[in-house]
Amino acid sequence: MTATTCPAAPARLRSLPVLLATEDDAEDMGLLAPDDRLTCHVHGRWIHQCVASPAHVSPVTRHRWCRGCRTELSVAVDELTGTVLMTCPRCGHGGSAATARLTEACRASLAAERDIRHAA
Repeated sequence: MTATTCPAAPARLRSLPVLLATEDDAEDMGLLAPDDRLTCHVHGRWIHQCVASPAHVSPVTRHRWCRGCRTELSVAVDELTGTVLMTCPRCGHGGSAATARLTEACRASLAAERDIRHAA
C-alpha cells in the first residue's frame, strides 16, 4: 500500500490535537505520507510553526538541505500572507523534491489552521 501525497485537513476537524491524532493514525496505517502531514508528531504543533527546527533538517532525504553547499536551508514563514520560503543562505537555492513537499505541507498547514480558527 502506498501513502497518499495529498495533504488534507477535513473540515470536520476542529482542533490541532484531533488533527494530530488523525494524522498519526493515517500515517501508521500507510494512508498518509510523513511528508504530507499538516502537523508535527515530534513537536505537537502545526508543521509551519516548527519547520525551522533542526529536527526537520535531513541531509539524507534533502529536507531543508542544500546538497551542493552542504548547508541547512533558512526558513521564512509569513502567517499573514501564507508565504513559505526555504532557501540556502550560501547559494540562494538548495531546493529538492523533499523540500518542495515540506513547503507545500507548510502552506496547507497555514490554511488549515486559519480555517479551523475561523470555524471556531
